[in-house]
Amino acid sequence: MIFAAPVENHREREKGVIVYPVYSRRSGGLSIGVNLFPDRKSCPFDCPYCEVFPFSANAVFSFEQMRDDLRNAVTTAIKQDITVKDICFSGNGEPSMSAFFPEALKLAANIRSELAPCAKLVLITNGAGLLQPQIFSLLADSAKGEIALDIWLKLDAGTPQWYEKINRCGIAFTELTAKIKEFVRRAPVTIQTMLCAIDGEGPPFEEEKAWEQLTAQIAAEGKGFINKVQIYGKARPAPEDPKASALPFEYLEKRASSLKNVFTKNSIQVPVEIYK
Repeated sequence: MIFAAPVENHREREKGVIVYPVYSRRSGGLSIGVNLFPDRKSCPFDCPYCEVFPFSANAVFSFEQMRDDLRNAVTTAIKQDITVKDICFSGNGEPSMSAFFPEALKLAANIRSELAPCAKLVLITNGAGLLQPQIFSLLADSAKGEIALDIWLKLDAGTPQWYEKINRCGIAFTELTAKIKEFVRRAPVTIQTMLCAIDGEGPPFEEEKAWEQLTAQIAAEGKGFINKVQIYGKARPAPEDPKASALPFEYLEKRASSLKNVFTKNSIQVPVEIYK
């Protein structure tokens, strides 16, 4: 069977693999992950909820290995009558920051077109690559173009203070959010937000309201380019546990409801989804 327990599947990334099938709650089924960092974690963010454990491997990324493994994963799923929901760039770091990403994206798009044309092509990103003009243009063109890249763009915070706690990134919060606003004027994205407690405390009230207003601003800037907002909670072990911990599902529901109200007041028609 191609499925394994989600945590086990995700941990396979730390053993040097390039392609890893996994059941995804947000994809709603089988997602075939592509990992451009099989040898180490490489990410400008240091989120305390991140599930990638410290590791090192002698693995080397290879397009040939990616091609063979991706074709095998897709064909195996088809033989077992399992629908491939998407081919997703995620892995042990920020995919768009890899020198291999542009060509890997083309390769994945070709295999998707050949073997699973109904599957989506997804990029899970923290947005750091948007600060590089070439990556900015590549992502915009890919999202609007024939391959219809589905970009899941991180927005975990509405204030610099919470951003420092939940993302711990050296990129200035204002610089990153300004670039996100610029990008959504060019191309469609899905906004993804992790809601969890840090050091036992959830986001303060001021942060909740600031995030709502920032998300509404981004949606307004997008003018129809925001596919949806995904609100999700911590569901998998992280190396820093219990620094980050799950919040009650009722809290996620409350935050989603409050955001929907803000959208309604501002005549913004963007779906809001919740995942445990």
